[in-house]
Amino acid sequence: MVKRRQLTNPFAENPEGNNRDAALVASAIGGEKAALEELIRRHQNWIYNIALRMVGHPQDAEDVVQEVLLKIITKLSTFEQRSSFRTWAYRIVTNHVLNMRKRGVEKKMVSFEAYWEAIDCTPDMDIPDLQGAPADLPVLLEEINIHCMMGMLLCLNRELRLAFILGEVFQVSDRIGGEILQISKDLFRQRLSRARKRIFGFMTEKCGLIDKGNPCHCEKKLQALIEAGSIDPGKLMFSRDYLHRIKAVSGQRQEKLKTMYETKCQSVFLEHPFQSSPDFVAAFRQMMKSDEFRDIFEFGN
Repeated sequence: MVKRRQLTNPFAENPEGNNRDAALVASAIGGEKAALEELIRRHQNWIYNIALRMVGHPQDAEDVVQEVLLKIITKLSTFEQRSSFRTWAYRIVTNHVLNMRKRGVEKKMVSFEAYWEAIDCTPDMDIPDLQGAPADLPVLLEEINIHCMMGMLLCLNRELRLAFILGEVFQVSDRIGGEILQISKDLFRQRLSRARKRIFGFMTEKCGLIDKGNPCHCEKKLQALIEAGSIDPGKLMFSRDYLHRIKAVSGQRQEKLKTMYETKCQSVFLEHPFQSSPDFVAAFRQMMKSDEFRDIFEFGN
């Protein structure tokens, strides 16, 4: 696991980083490479975690983040500070993930019904003997859990998926969610409500984490998923190298009107790792040497 570090939540109602972002933008436009690099590092983890839940696979998420950061950086000189950098930048992020081409896992997801059929066709088996395995049982069960819930997200259309990621996973308020998505607070709440209903309805009926009487249990699917190559104990995609649990970085508000099942469903998402993003600064350092970047930022030597 990577070393944990303090993160500034850009989605907080009164983000402490607004002034710092504004200063970094001004310095970056003025030609300071270090300011641009710091700006990237401040936001790359949040962009990566949005992208990961939109596409369901780390490698695809890395590609998305690189595309998004390139857009933000090349458009930075056009930022007129009529809104916060947070609003401006995450509008670019959300517009990109709503309109990008489908790739990888997203292409395979059709509906909750088809997803359940695939899960149901995976046989229940005894818990495997993991003696000498590179990962122990709790880690592998978390890996399955995250795989499965990524799949649930991909059963939503992109608009509902993004509303759920922002509003339910990262606890973004309806005001900020609407501001970023350029829709009204009411419409943001409507999208979030529809997404919750579909996700939580599926979990309440199927997921053993919510009700032990439900048909699907991670530990019973583990052996079959390992045999099928869907889970590789030696190469985990989600359960390693994370910064914090999501609940530690996002939850500035809690709703009191949820049912017991809704609360349990949300708590599973909030226990998921907030993933450590690859460091995109190294890749962009090469780009900063190009004539295009010099024209935009007038970087000095």
